[in-house]
Amino acid sequence: MRCPFCNFEESKVTDSRNAVEQNAIRRRRECLQCAKRFTTFETLDLTIQVHKRDGSYEDFNQEKLIRGMDAACHHTRISHDQVRAMASQIAADLTEKQVREVETTELGEIVMKHLKELDSIAYIRFACVYRRFNDVDELMDEIQSITPVEESEYATKKE
Repeated sequence: MRCPFCNFEESKVTDSRNAVEQNAIRRRRECLQCAKRFTTFETLDLTIQVHKRDGSYEDFNQEKLIRGMDAACHHTRISHDQVRAMASQIAADLTEKQVREVETTELGEIVMKHLKELDSIAYIRFACVYRRFNDVDELMDEIQSITPVEESEYATKKE
């Protein structure tokens, strides 16, 4: 890392922290020649391939993940900042697992697990798109799995 003041190539790290909102590591450095301090942000380079349902592959894209989760969380109590934090956590978990490839099914299940913990409406919205329900009965079964309805009430609604 070159010093921005004197262009010297060597520095020492004096502090290191995770910058979750930027999906980066913030490092405070001190130049070994001029002793001036500066900050660097080191981002993680995710080289994870997503194996899609149609058999194709594409690079993992955290922004695409955020867009999908944002759509499900629209008009719920989950803020955009919470969505970004969830996406960062998912990306960090995948990086920590050191996987080179992830199935869309696995990625979808991870997202649904996070959404289910925060908001049932966002979870159902995401599940509708992800699971591609064929009819209302499948949707009702999913809703019942997260918020059990009395059997007689469900049977009445089902008919």
